[in-house]
Amino acid sequence: MNCGVWAASGVWANQMVNGRGGGGGVVSYESEHDLAMMVSEFMENGNCGGTDSRYSSDSDSGLPELVQLADKISYLRLVMDQFETELFSVVHSHALSINERDLYFAHLGLCNASCVRYSLVKLLRLSGYDAGVCISQWQRNSSVPGGDHEYIDVVRYNDTGSTERLIVDIDFRSHFEIARAVDSYDKILNSLPVIYVGSLAKLKQFLQAMVEAAKFSLKQNSMPLPPWRSYAYLQAKWQSPYDRKFDHDVQIHYTIPAEHNKCVGHLKRLHSSLQSEIEGERILKPLNSDRRFNFDRRRLPNFHAF
Repeated sequence: MNCGVWAASGVWANQMVNGRGGGGGVVSYESEHDLAMMVSEFMENGNCGGTDSRYSSDSDSGLPELVQLADKISYLRLVMDQFETELFSVVHSHALSINERDLYFAHLGLCNASCVRYSLVKLLRLSGYDAGVCISQWQRNSSVPGGDHEYIDVVRYNDTGSTERLIVDIDFRSHFEIARAVDSYDKILNSLPVIYVGSLAKLKQFLQAMVEAAKFSLKQNSMPLPPWRSYAYLQAKWQSPYDRKFDHDVQIHYTIPAEHNKCVGHLKRLHSSLQSEIEGERILKPLNSDRRFNFDRRRLPNFHAF
């Protein structure tokens, strides 16, 4: 069995370092240890796949299903109501406006690559949105390694008085990177939004489609779906109990650039990916300057942004 493919994979190495396979944010020793143990068991039990060398080829069988999954993802990207469309544009505009100096003022002490999220939350709240950074955590069970994840949510206030959480994940594609992906899977992966903005219900549909696509890709190389790419593990990232914060809860001061290497690197990659998305699909539309600061009372009721 060629178990070395996982150790040789940059994706696998990133999963081991981050403790959960992408997304940045807070990493606990417990979650990192859980995932390391899960990977070790996965390899030792002989589930690393055979020696098939079809690294980038697609089998004819299963391609129609993969095409359907690609169509589903394209459809999901287009399904947004007016509030989501506006939030999508505002998130992208603010994400592109963040610069390195903004990060240095956002965090005290060593940076854990979450300053971009807190900077974005600050801008969203100044624009009238009830936004926060959510840090979720979950325990290991028989099929899912324990972990934690950091993302942004925006609470939407409806006319009926009910609320709805919209998820904003600034590193969405990284959650679905897999080893030795076939060409068709890479195309689907690159068709995902750089930043996910939408409901939990729609997020589940994205997860289901990507898990099925990953199973197809891995099957081409006689490799099973690893636990840290399962639907249950992915779902745990956004649906587990979480703490919600608006800032780092520390005294804000200017810190030296070396303490923000992770955030600076993340910000540069985010800007590059967004620019490529804009150039390739022209998704981002210029915001009307008057509308940008025309606060909707349903966004943030009865309290100031800061």
